[in-house]
Amino acid sequence: MTRSTGSRDAYHHGDLRRAVLTAALDVIRTDGPAALSLRGLARRAGVSHAAPAHHFKDRAGLLTAIATEGFDLLASTLADAAGLRDAGVRYVRFATDHPAHFQVMFQPDLHHPTDPALAEAKSRAGDRLREAVAEAVDTDDARLAGIAAWSLAHGFATLFLTHNLTDPVGDRAPEDVFSSLTGLLFRT
Repeated sequence: MTRSTGSRDAYHHGDLRRAVLTAALDVIRTDGPAALSLRGLARRAGVSHAAPAHHFKDRAGLLTAIATEGFDLLASTLADAAGLRDAGVRYVRFATDHPAHFQVMFQPDLHHPTDPALAEAKSRAGDRLREAVAEAVDTDDARLAGIAAWSLAHGFATLFLTHNLTDPVGDRAPEDVFSSLTGLLFRT
């Protein structure tokens, strides 16, 4: 049974799990993961304080679900990338389109990093990145090349999301700036 809080965003029926995830992503996007509580999400959804715990058990369980969803989305985003540069551009676009997921995915202290579904989703996303690197790099140490490529895309995305690139990027799309950056660094 659900109750309404009078808010037009209150949960009434349907998929409570999705409603809690969506509310959590909104909180993370605006206030960061530290502001997240199951009780606050329940209040926001207009349900009992125990309802979110039924789906996620605890805060870390909720954040694990968000990280898993994020890695699944990232794997899909990278699935048909046309080479390493395109994979990097897509990585940056993913981060800017899904900033709340991005904040949680790479902070294992927030979630259950050994969760099987999370490990599987993380592996799929990693496989896509490794495939792009393997196609682009002629080196005996593709692992190091992968670390370099990931560091560049992840670093740029993180700097952009934390507003450290506001002036250099200006009103240009961050993925376009990243593409130009890689063109300057890696001329073919």
